[in-house]
Formats: sequence, structure tokens, C-alpha cells
Amino acid sequence: MREVFAVYIMTCNTRTTLYVGVTGDLLARIYQHREQAVEGFTSRYHVIHLVYYELFGEARFAIERETQLKKWRREKKVWLIERMNPAWKDLTAELTDRVPRTDTPLPPEAMA
Repeated sequence: MREVFAVYIMTCNTRTTLYVGVTGDLLARIYQHREQAVEGFTSRYHVIHLVYYELFGEARFAIERETQLKKWRREKKVWLIERMNPAWKDLTAELTDRVPRTDTPLPPEAMA
């Protein structure tokens, strides 16, 4: 199976906080955010809804894109989200066909 890397944006229930991240296992990473398995920014601000993602075949391209998006102002990130997902719905359900899935979510220490 081909490796897939993802840059993603998640938000909280009120959409006041945006989090940009990169991962090699998007479904496992979403699970970690939702379960607040790793202490830090996303658990403190209850960032649990996937509202945007991009898939890449190479890690270096995903990391470059993450770096770019993290430098953007909030308004530009909102514009990007709304181009893909105007209703800001949680996109996790649509990932099952697009992103390789692991049988068991990774433990928090695996993402450290």
C-alpha cells in the first residue's frame, strides 16, 4: 500500500480555534485529537472536528504545505476551509474511502 500523508485543519465546536497539523495516519490522528490522548493545544481547546485536509504522496510536500498554512492569517485559513467545506461539516466520515485506515488507533506515545 502506498503511503499517504495529510495536512489537516481541525476546529472546536464554536469554530473559534483552528489547528493545522500534518500526519502519516490521518484517521489515527483524528482519533487522538477527539480522545484528547495527547496533552497540549488541541486537548486544551477541544479541537475535535476535521474541517479541511489535503493528501500527499510524500512527507516533504505535506510538511512544506503545513508550514505554509501555519503562516497564514486566520481569514485566509477560513477562506481555504470554505472553498472545500462551506458548511464546516466534520469530514471524518468521508475519509474511509480516501485514506488508508489502521485497524487500531495508535497510542499517544506513538505520535510523540
